[in-house]
Amino acid sequence: MQPTEWLVLSGLLLIFLLAGYAAWLWYQVWRNRQRQAESLQARNQRLAGDIRVLAQALLDGQLPAIEGAIRLKVLLDNYSGARPADLDIEVLETLYNATAHIPTHAAWKELPLAERRQHERHMAELEQQHRDALLRTAEVLRHGLG
Repeated sequence: MQPTEWLVLSGLLLIFLLAGYAAWLWYQVWRNRQRQAESLQARNQRLAGDIRVLAQALLDGQLPAIEGAIRLKVLLDNYSGARPADLDIEVLETLYNATAHIPTHAAWKELPLAERRQHERHMAELEQQHRDALLRTAEVLRHGLG
């Protein structure tokens, strides 16, 4: 065999090896995309279940209205799946934004009693003002998102 024939065969072998490696890399990309899609779908299913449970708890009176609205809004912000056409989350956003300045957890406990009472009155007013819209939204969410 001539040296040029060896070079041509070596070149062809190199091309086939590189093509195989490129195909393997594309397979890895495809497999990673499949895993990400499955992970996102599982995440959305968990969030949808949590949203349904919270909505039911809100409707049953087991969850304070303001807390329920905040929790539902945060979960819906993280949910990226399909939503019902009649779902209006404006009330959740309104309540979330209206209470964003109120301290929580340890900061709430450190507030003076007068300031806590003032925040509680404000939350009660918000709850009364938006109760019907919140319950309508919770009713839609209770039936599921998909």
